[in-house]
Amino acid sequence: MLGSNGQYPSSEVQPRATRRRFTAAYKRQMVEEAAQCQHGELGALLRREGLYHSYLAKWREEYAAGTLSDKARGPRPNSNAAEVKRLARENARLQHKLEQAEAIIEAQKKLARLLESQQEVETG
Repeated sequence: MLGSNGQYPSSEVQPRATRRRFTAAYKRQMVEEAAQCQHGELGALLRREGLYHSYLAKWREEYAAGTLSDKARGPRPNSNAAEVKRLARENARLQHKLEQAEAIIEAQKKLARLLESQQEVETG
């Protein structure tokens, strides 16, 4: 079975599938074309372009809101990472200080109880 270029198609297996990325201009064009489709033509448009209806629905919402863009997928970097790290260090420092203060208070309570018992023994 020869391909369109007169050679056999490559049987090489790709090591990793590549994700399709759509530009904002393409998304805008598809939303506008879909809006002009008559009854029953939308499915043909989606098949021709190899798109899912969910893509189009999401793009319509973004188009209406004016937020249609070429945004990348995945987690967004935290712009406050340095501040979060600083606050975590400060929190750890304050926790340590609190533990020390609680230990000192506990020691003072024990000392007070000991002194009270000493006074009771001396007066009793």
